[in-house]
Amino acid sequence: MSPGPTATDLHRLGTPDRPVAELAVEENETIPVVEETARIDKRVVERGRVRVQTRTETTEEVLRETLRSDLVGVTRVPIDRVIAEGEVAPVTRTESGVTIIPVLEEVLVVEKRLVLREEIHIRQTTSGEAVEVPVSLRRQHAVVERVSADGHVTEVPPEEKTS
Repeated sequence: MSPGPTATDLHRLGTPDRPVAELAVEENETIPVVEETARIDKRVVERGRVRVQTRTETTEEVLRETLRSDLVGVTRVPIDRVIAEGEVAPVTRTESGVTIIPVLEEVLVVEKRLVLREEIHIRQTTSGEAVEVPVSLRRQHAVVERVSADGHVTEVPPEEKTS
């Protein structure tokens, strides 16, 4: 075996960022280690577009309903009866669905008497009439189309639209 290196033994060392240097073998030198790093970049790439339109449909339907109307008939019934002294004056009343309103008049005589001149009888009847009225009902729905980068248009299926 040969003895260890002497101070006169020299080696050439070098790195890309450091010029070649001569060292004695016994001297310590740190040699830098190359380190790699990774970098991620993002960029927006248009692969297509989506176009949404609404369309309105009109359907004709017939609505059916019964309209109610009330007819009122007024009949004047002459009475011309003198109300006796102490007798209670008649009041508004209803008999068999007819509203009776007494009309009273004071008449100047040698004495004052209450005379029932007439009664107004009001009868209400109700009738029904079935009617049909045509109406227009509108409903909108959306049409979703996918437009690719090359301009090709395809309609998006309904199940894809909701997601």
